[in-house]
Amino acid sequence: VARRLSLRKHPECHSMAGGKAIEHLAQSGDREQLVFRLPMNQYRNCNFSFSGLLNLVNYAITQKEKEEGVQEGQILSCARDVAAAVQHAVTVHIMQRTYRAMLFCNKHSILPPKNATLVVSGGVASNQYIRKSLQNLAEANDFALLCPPPELCTDNGVMIAWNGIERLRAGLGVLHSPDGIRYEPK
Repeated sequence: VARRLSLRKHPECHSMAGGKAIEHLAQSGDREQLVFRLPMNQYRNCNFSFSGLLNLVNYAITQKEKEEGVQEGQILSCARDVAAAVQHAVTVHIMQRTYRAMLFCNKHSILPPKNATLVVSGGVASNQYIRKSLQNLAEANDFALLCPPPELCTDNGVMIAWNGIERLRAGLGVLHSPDGIRYEPK
């Protein structure tokens, strides 16, 4: 979304990563100016998907560009509102799916009845709006919330690689040859 909004050209966001730029602009945006249908509402499971939301956001941005007479790649006057609406929709989607997972785990006694913990990491955990919403969800359901400090909330790929380094150093379960391993994109 940050790329589609050309936030690298925005004077306040030119040096920020996309997620950070969205969060920054959303703080002063009005999320009610655009309302995005939440993804996968018809599915009562714990899966996440943002592709449907991305399509809706792309369509909305295209419409706003036409309304404002702005070419793709230029900054929309409503970029803050788009950022706020997108951030809110993503947060609600994450909260709904996480809540379903909590209910599932409780129903099937997967977690201890007391001291259950929700761990949130990766880049999404650096977003304070999402983090606060998940904190509220956790507290409402008697879960503790654990998040690394924002400066350690990096891309999941980096975290996975770091885990591999630590496992290699410890001599634990490192795959020395990929022969016979089947790789699939999903």
